[in-house]
Amino acid sequence: MISSSMGLAFTGRLDGSWSLRPAKNPRIRACQERRNIESGKQQEKTTLLENSITITKGSSVNPKSQKVKLDDLPPLVNALKASAEQDIASFHFPGHNRGWAAPSSLSQLIGTRPFLHDLPELPELDNLFSPEGPILDAQIQAAKLFGASETWFLVGGTTCGIQAAIMATCSPGDFLILPRNAHISAFSAMVLSGTLPKYIVPKYDFSWDIAGGVTPSQVAKAIEELEMEGQKAAAVFVTSPTYHGICSNLSEISQLCHSHSIPLIVDEAHGAHLGFHPLLPPAALKQGADLAIQSTHKVLCSLTQSSMLHMSGNIVDRERICRCLQTLQSSSPSYLLLASLDAARDQLSKNPETVFNDAVKLAVETKNTINKIPGISVLDFPGLSGFSSFPAIDPLRLNIGVWEIGLSGFEADEILFRYYGVVPELTGTRSITLAINLGTCREHSQRLVSGLRHLSAMFLQKQSMEERVDDIGHAPYNDFTMSLSPREAFFAIKKR
Repeated sequence: MISSSMGLAFTGRLDGSWSLRPAKNPRIRACQERRNIESGKQQEKTTLLENSITITKGSSVNPKSQKVKLDDLPPLVNALKASAEQDIASFHFPGHNRGWAAPSSLSQLIGTRPFLHDLPELPELDNLFSPEGPILDAQIQAAKLFGASETWFLVGGTTCGIQAAIMATCSPGDFLILPRNAHISAFSAMVLSGTLPKYIVPKYDFSWDIAGGVTPSQVAKAIEELEMEGQKAAAVFVTSPTYHGICSNLSEISQLCHSHSIPLIVDEAHGAHLGFHPLLPPAALKQGADLAIQSTHKVLCSLTQSSMLHMSGNIVDRERICRCLQTLQSSSPSYLLLASLDAARDQLSKNPETVFNDAVKLAVETKNTINKIPGISVLDFPGLSGFSSFPAIDPLRLNIGVWEIGLSGFEADEILFRYYGVVPELTGTRSITLAINLGTCREHSQRLVSGLRHLSAMFLQKQSMEERVDDIGHAPYNDFTMSLSPREAFFAIKKR
């Protein structure tokens, strides 16, 4: 038994008496003792703890709770499995009590097993903010796979990872160089930290009505402009790949940043899979990024809302990252989300060089087939003049232009869904964007191709008679002025 409120531990002796001793970190100490039991170590503390357990006469005990067989599972998945299999009297949160009180409307939909494994911060499951057990093991293995010096698991999505990265590198009044169309989490991070933006207007293609990334020359210009004002950027923030899969030249940008002792933060939400196939662009860390935040749930296979923050090098203070994450993340993290990150890492690490072979092959075949459909375009490099300064596009992200057949992306999306059951990831004014992943099957690809052929046959001739999609006259980010900082704008009194 442990008293966490007083920082004291009651230890049972063989004669049935109890002693009181101080415990610097009761939950971690208990976690270590349970790990000793499971590994079979015959240490004095383990012996005392085991002999202090009294089981009511006549009660039935699951043998698995006495000695859990260690399966060939990822460390956090294994710990969650072992904890859920224990036959215990639960007097802890959450209120559904391991599924016994699960709401029927939801349990009929997903069953009770998710509730069984929806456990709180039990000692054997480790502590996300001070990991010493299975969470630490899982994060170490993830760091090794993704080439990081350290990796943190995130239950608040890439949003909280971006916020932590900016808050860990920028203080109130500091300048952050970032694209004007960065994710909203970058702006909320500036609100929270009091950081000031130095905006870069991203490259823009009028035919597709989409923005690209940022170039090394744009970053160099922003750094130089700040220096001329007597300022220095605290960090540079780049989105690569973009939602449309367009990758910036991070190698040159990182070299530029480091020559000025500026850390490079990369929003790699759409690029957790990069580097795991010869046709995939290299990952941000491989190109010199100091911090990269990945949505493991997007192209990889963890549960929605779970992400990872990776660090490389020693420019950024890791302790400050830890403090920021503890400030931003829930103090009651979901172990289903955490275990799904561990499982996704394990899935990838079993065959890291071949796991994306089928997905990339299917994506290339699908793109080549779509390119032959009259009036339908596929965004590709090289050959697109508007984005000629960018080195690559993710082959698993298919951007399909439909303006030549007189349709907007919204109209094409509605027809594809209604008649072919095709659901794109993103819809724009002149195109739709589809994400190919490990679960994409050939039948779905064929359904997409059939739908696009139908659109071409139905609307291509009509387009020759009537112009239905107007050209975009100007880039959306060219004309803007900043009157207030993000923090000032957030707290300003507003009227509708």
